[in-house]
Amino acid sequence: MDAQATLIDGRLHDLGDGFTVRRLLPVLEARHVGPFVFYDHMGPADFAAGRGMDVRPHPHIGLATVTWLFEGTIRHRDSLGSLADIQPGAVNWMTAGRGIVHSERTPPEARAAGQRLHGIQVWVALPRDHAEIAPEFHHHEADVLPRIRQPGVELVLIAGTGWGAASPVKVYAPMVFAEARLDAGTELALPAEHAELGVHVVEGELAWGELSVAAGGMAVQTGAAVPSLRAKRASRVMLFGGAPLDGERHLWWNFVASSRERIEQAKADWREGRFGKVHGDEREFIPLPPG
Repeated sequence: MDAQATLIDGRLHDLGDGFTVRRLLPVLEARHVGPFVFYDHMGPADFAAGRGMDVRPHPHIGLATVTWLFEGTIRHRDSLGSLADIQPGAVNWMTAGRGIVHSERTPPEARAAGQRLHGIQVWVALPRDHAEIAPEFHHHEADVLPRIRQPGVELVLIAGTGWGAASPVKVYAPMVFAEARLDAGTELALPAEHAELGVHVVEGELAWGELSVAAGGMAVQTGAAVPSLRAKRASRVMLFGGAPLDGERHLWWNFVASSRERIEQAKADWREGRFGKVHGDEREFIPLPPG
């Protein structure tokens, strides 16, 4: 089948203190791209001294959450006892499986000094036969990730496979997640092994076949003969996708599942306190939303 392209603008959410998030997935135009079911572009936001990000403990099931920062630092804690400060170029990969709780906050040193925060957060749906696995957390430093250099292009492979390389990050289905920087006028061929692909332009402007994708925008394509990217000007882009999902997913709050019944069970478990506590961040939590 011929390639089919869709342009996505997303929705802007103001979380207070000048911190905005543009939600690019899920939207009506694309509920998922490969296993990617949720995609947020955070910031950039400048936090004054004494201010910071505080995402209180909250639960997840049925997915892996991934944080990729361009600027700033976020401290991750979870109910497994994990403690890691995510910084630009490193990967926090949390596999929720049958259930995990985590918090994300600005570390004390960065809060005291003030910082600029800018990055990407995504959710990757687990295959049905792995949806109830035991939760895991893995932190990967920048120096273990494959880096691919082509004329006018520098690319880091965050997870999955592409361009003849494979990331050490543990995944459960064929996928690709990468950041690329392109000089003006250069082209980048996308990995042919993935049936569904998306491109998010963080900075700059791209041509992708007949589409023009400006900074902040996203485009997704499915089908054969996906064209190369061409940078209209110097650009920073995120590339993602993979094999089609093995069936639709239900998303409600922080839960991803193949059935509504599993969502209802997760809601009841959080309401009744059956999830674990975040080690070192036990005093607060986000209550279950109504509905």
